[in-house]
Amino acid sequence: MELSNLKVCKDYKILITGVAGFIGSNLLEFFLSKGLYVRGVDNFSIGFKKNIDEAVYGASKANKDIRFDFIEGDIRNYNICLKATKGIDIVLHEAALGSVQRSLNKPLESNSVNVDGTLNLLKASLENKINRFIYASSSSVYGDSDSLPKTEEMPLNPKSIYALTKLTAEYYCRLFFKLYGLETISLRYFNVFGKRQNPNSIYSAVIPRFLKNIMQDKLPVIYGDGNQSRDFTYIDNIIYANYLTTISDNPAIFGNFYNVACGNNVSLNEIIKIIGRLLNKKIISEYEKPRIGDIKHSLASVDKLKEDTGYSKIIDFKTGLKILLNSFMKKS
Repeated sequence: MELSNLKVCKDYKILITGVAGFIGSNLLEFFLSKGLYVRGVDNFSIGFKKNIDEAVYGASKANKDIRFDFIEGDIRNYNICLKATKGIDIVLHEAALGSVQRSLNKPLESNSVNVDGTLNLLKASLENKINRFIYASSSSVYGDSDSLPKTEEMPLNPKSIYALTKLTAEYYCRLFFKLYGLETISLRYFNVFGKRQNPNSIYSAVIPRFLKNIMQDKLPVIYGDGNQSRDFTYIDNIIYANYLTTISDNPAIFGNFYNVACGNNVSLNEIIKIIGRLLNKKIISEYEKPRIGDIKHSLASVDKLKEDTGYSKIIDFKTGLKILLNSFMKKS
C-alpha cells in the first residue's frame, strides 16, 4: 500500500489544526495532493511557515488545483475556532503543546492549549455542524505499565501533565459523541517520526535529535541506559490512519480510541547501531541521567484499529529511518 494510490472524495472540506507543525503539514500535503479543499490554522508557537510552504509545493506535484486557506490564530480563542470550522466537513485536530518535558516546565500552558483548546474546537465543531472530528492523542496516556503490548482496554496511568492533558481531551471527545452525536475518533500516536520534524528544540523528539548530532559529528545524547524501547512510527502510517478514519463508514469508530503504530519496538541503543550500519561508521553515544516522566518501554497492539478500519503499517521502522536519514544527508 502506498499513500499515492489512495482515493479520497474530493467533496470533503478538511480543517487541520497545527497545520504548520510536523504531523499537521504532512497531513496537509497528503490531502491537498488528493485534490481536497483544506483549511489550516496555526499560531506558529512551535510550527513553521516553511512547513506549510513545503507541503503545498509537494502536493502541487501531484495536483495542480491546490485549494488551501490559512488562518493564523490560537485555538484557545473560541472565535478563531468558530471561524476555522465554518463550512468544514472533517476536523483533523493536531494542534497541541507536545513533549513530556515541556509540560513539566509549563503545566498551565500545556493544559490551556491541549485541554481548553480542544474543548473550544469541539464546541465550535458542534455549532458549525461538523461531520467528523479526529483527535490526535498520544501513547503517553498508558503510562509505564509493565504489560506489553499496550491495548486500548488496559488501565490508563498517565505519568506526566502532557499525558493527562491528552487523556482529558480524549474523554471530552468521547463525551461529545455520546452527549451531542459529534462523530469523534481519538488516535493514540506512538512515537511518530519523519520529514519536517524539528531537531533544534530542547523538546525535540529523540530520532531527529540523534540524526542532527550525528550529521554534525557530535555525540547523540541518550537519557538513561539506552535500553528503553519505543514503538517508533513513521509518519506515513499516521497519515494512513487519519485517511482510514476519515473515509470509514463503520459506526463502531465513533467515540472510540485507537493505537496507531507499527506493532514493533526498538531500543535507543539499537537505533544508534542501525544508524551506524546505514552510515558504515561506529557511533558512540553520550549517556545522561533519565528524565522525569519518561517511560521505560512502549509497544502497541494495533489489532483494534485493524479490525475497525482495515489499518496495517505501510512503512516499517527501519525503512522509515532510512528515508529520514537520506533526507538529513541531503540537507547536510
